[in-house]
Amino acid sequence: MNDIDFDRYDRIRPIRWTGDALELLDQRRLPFHVEYVRCEDSDAVAAAIHALTVRGAPAIGIAAAWGAVLAARDIQADDGAAALALLEPALQRLNAARPTAVNLAWALARMRRTLAAAGADWRAVIAAEAQAIADEDLAANRRMGALGAALIVPGSGVLTHCNTGSLATAGFGTALGVIRAGVAQGRIDQVYAGETRPWLQGARLTVWELQQDGIAPTLIADAAASHLMKSGRVQWVIVGADRICANGDTANKIGTYQLAIAARHHGVRFMVAAPSSTVDMATPSGDSIEIEERDPGELFGVGGVRTAAEQVGAWNPVFDVTPHDLIDAIVTERGVIERPDPQAMRAAFPG
Repeated sequence: MNDIDFDRYDRIRPIRWTGDALELLDQRRLPFHVEYVRCEDSDAVAAAIHALTVRGAPAIGIAAAWGAVLAARDIQADDGAAALALLEPALQRLNAARPTAVNLAWALARMRRTLAAAGADWRAVIAAEAQAIADEDLAANRRMGALGAALIVPGSGVLTHCNTGSLATAGFGTALGVIRAGVAQGRIDQVYAGETRPWLQGARLTVWELQQDGIAPTLIADAAASHLMKSGRVQWVIVGADRICANGDTANKIGTYQLAIAARHHGVRFMVAAPSSTVDMATPSGDSIEIEERDPGELFGVGGVRTAAEQVGAWNPVFDVTPHDLIDAIVTERGVIERPDPQAMRAAFPG
């Protein structure tokens, strides 16, 4: 990682803890308005997670951890175990804000364990734990960026989907972290980003993020991905994940599955980059994942302007599942799992 200039390629922070409030970069307003939403209680954090003010599996988990710290302000308890019982309703409301991303439940479970073991200084202990979750995520992203970039042949083109960068994490990013590292090392010559309907995370967020680092991305319509692969201009599709199952199946932003199918057909390799906190060995396969569906009305327009006819129906799943046999490599901060399957996953995550 010594040849990666993090000062140049890691400039954005979507989550800021001030000591008395949580400030979240409002990703609904980007790229034209850079504004932070101030959350002074846990319900405000839960609302921000649900409304996509903050998004991206790792970032959601970090925000929820700080939400637990905010909830603790209203609690009077002699030790952590007593506080946990009183905090549980607030933790459940945070957990319900987005059901698919495993990092949210993972971060809250970690906060629960920390509280249960804490003594009279439990407030300081959980604040330190929330900060540790954020710090560890940043370190993990930088590590997996270097590991993933090492798989890429110099001079490659890559395609990414949704937003998996600093905006979706504590910093640097997961799939975008791999891309940042690959650009820094001269392995990636061109980055393509799919627009990612219906919220346009690729068009609004990913290309903006890359611009901040001096990387010139090329935006494509989601429907152009197969044609791009056929042209030979991309050698890797690199995406993130909201949940990785025990057999290597991965849930990610809707549209990822069809990219994996197209990549296999065209001989393009497919990489999933996510922290180990996204791995859920308790979920055997993608068939067991609850797929979140959002308001069908999100499909009826763009930027508040209606583009669909009146009185039509819509179906709006937010995620899909990519089967493990379409994935060439899963990259976490613990290492690279090539050709993931149940055996390879158990070897990488034995306990």
